[in-house]
Amino acid sequence: MPTIGLFITSDGLPVPAVTANEMRQIDEIATGEFGLGILQMMENAGRALAEQAMNMLTSPSDTVVVLAGSGGNGGGGLCAARHLLNIGLSVVVALGGSVEALRGAALAQWRTLEASGVRLAGPDVLQRTISGGGLVIDALVGYGLRGPLRGRIAKLVSLCEDRADRVLSLDVPSGWGATSGVKGSLAVNPQRILTLALPKTGLAKMKARIYLADLGIPVCWSQPRVA
Repeated sequence: MPTIGLFITSDGLPVPAVTANEMRQIDEIATGEFGLGILQMMENAGRALAEQAMNMLTSPSDTVVVLAGSGGNGGGGLCAARHLLNIGLSVVVALGGSVEALRGAALAQWRTLEASGVRLAGPDVLQRTISGGGLVIDALVGYGLRGPLRGRIAKLVSLCEDRADRVLSLDVPSGWGATSGVKGSLAVNPQRILTLALPKTGLAKMKARIYLADLGIPVCWSQPRVA
């Protein structure tokens, strides 16, 4: 069952927190019992992420760097990139792996961006842009983290930590345990986190400001079922 008391809204209302496993079950209920589509929920996540990004910009000329993983978290980042591009902002996109590694809804989001003319940033452009003082969106790893960061994701997180001035993480900062709040040897330290559906218990140990995105999942999932 969700944990009560870890998070309180600015209005003083308690917000239930869940472990990674509980969130996984909620996602399954949302799609299996309520019929919500992954793309539908991802659009809600991406739109909310884009709004948070706009709130963190200091100038309309700021460039937003989107670092996207291959799963659902990355798909939300790619969706946000589209929304930011649609309002005329400068956006640079980099993946935590190859395009071939993208799957499901994340692949669909990339195909939409690609069809719009978006191309992936090379290492030089990425390093120069991150060092330029814009905003970095960390959408590399969500609540499904297993073990230390490796490969290209590890390189992107290291670059982000070395060069980025402002970071917005989606759901859970990459490299942190969603349930435990334990920080890995390599992890993102964002100024702001936009968590999805419900906050994860581990976020209570983090110093960043936490915001909550409504994915459209009916709240009655937590109510007792009557046979």
